[in-house]
Amino acid sequence: MSSRTRLGSGPGLLLAHGAGSSLANTYGPILEGLAARHTVVGIDYPGSGDTPRSTTPLSVDDLADELVAAADAEGLDRFALSGFSLGGSVAIRAAARHPERVTGLVLTAAFPYRDNRLALASSLWRRIAASGDREMLAEFLLMMALGTQALESMSSGQLRETLGFAAATAADGSAEQADLVGRVDVRDDLAGIKAPTLVISTTDDWVTSTALHRQLAETIPGARLAEIAGGHLPMLERGDEWLQLITDFLSKHNA
Repeated sequence: MSSRTRLGSGPGLLLAHGAGSSLANTYGPILEGLAARHTVVGIDYPGSGDTPRSTTPLSVDDLADELVAAADAEGLDRFALSGFSLGGSVAIRAAARHPERVTGLVLTAAFPYRDNRLALASSLWRRIAASGDREMLAEFLLMMALGTQALESMSSGQLRETLGFAAATAADGSAEQADLVGRVDVRDDLAGIKAPTLVISTTDDWVTSTALHRQLAETIPGARLAEIAGGHLPMLERGDEWLQLITDFLSKHNA
């Protein structure tokens, strides 16, 4: 059973975090802002936070079911879903399985399947994580995930500090989660999504391409596309802007 977090009050909002991360590391900088208007519930995937690592390959189905089970445990009959990166695929699968319960869907830096770049990245990510070399893992992730402006604006000292943080906070289950990134395919779910949907595209993203973001926006009926200028990590690069996009959209749709 995945560890879960509950914060705030108001309409339900389920959070699905990114691979190699945790609920706190993906949504931490905006959690208080989200909880000011919503009952926020999220889980940590196997190998993240306090959830033990899995001894079997992860699946989007299982993660989606765990997320909805957390909503059940917290008494949320209806809820919006916010998914970041891999969490976007988890949120899509949950929305496809429970259309009558989902009031809104927000997908950030998300992808419906792994294209060639993401296939290569996830393979390298999995192998580096499996090696146990956390410094190398941190170097790879920052090179890929930080936008050009954010990365190049750092002094050498700031870069060393950020690398140290990334190495220390990488999920123990990063290898299994990166493996799942390389196997995800939720394309068949998209056309049947009923909930109002916002796709937030990170425009300088080397992990999940803007073409993948646009594919989500163009295939989910009625989806709206918004852009954040920056890399794959809006929580670090543009946290206030990210929070505003999410809360404005959910408020507009009473979600």
